[in-house]
Amino acid sequence: MLDYFVHHSAEVSKGASIGSGTRIWHHAQIREGAAIGMNCNIGKGVYIDSHVVIGNNVKIQNYVSVYNGIIIEDDVILAPNCTFTNDLYPRAFSKDWEITPTLIKRGASIGANATILCGITIGEYSMIGIGSVVTEDTLPYSLMVGNPARLKNFVCQCGAELKKISHESFKIELQCIHCKKILDITFTTE
Repeated sequence: MLDYFVHHSAEVSKGASIGSGTRIWHHAQIREGAAIGMNCNIGKGVYIDSHVVIGNNVKIQNYVSVYNGIIIEDDVILAPNCTFTNDLYPRAFSKDWEITPTLIKRGASIGANATILCGITIGEYSMIGIGSVVTEDTLPYSLMVGNPARLKNFVCQCGAELKKISHESFKIELQCIHCKKILDITFTTE
């Protein structure tokens, strides 16, 4: 007996690993070698490619395709129709095609219809705005909006925007406008 739910219209490969408490809904397809953690929610029409790794408590909403090379850590939400890529030089005829990996860190939120270029890291607890096109790594707790996506502000783990309460040369102290949590962000030069 399964300890996860699969809708009768979904297609789940016997070679996929599905964690307990996960729910896979209408017309979803999970390929062989995919690993999905516990207590995830895989929405209608979602495609999970082979060898994708998805953490625990991840919510993937309707019509998202997660391609080989993408790793999604715990507590991430992917809103409807957000788009991932895994090829920097797409050509239908390419014989030396290589997968370019992408990492979505813990707690990140990707907005509806956002596009994530392959080869980047979405920082932990980052929030990507609706329709944004992310072409570079994002900082932890960053709020990214636009095409191309640019840093608008920082957000709390609860999702609300942060306001600056102090600033030194490489350190900013921020406070959540909702839950009042204080967050220190330190920048380094490389």
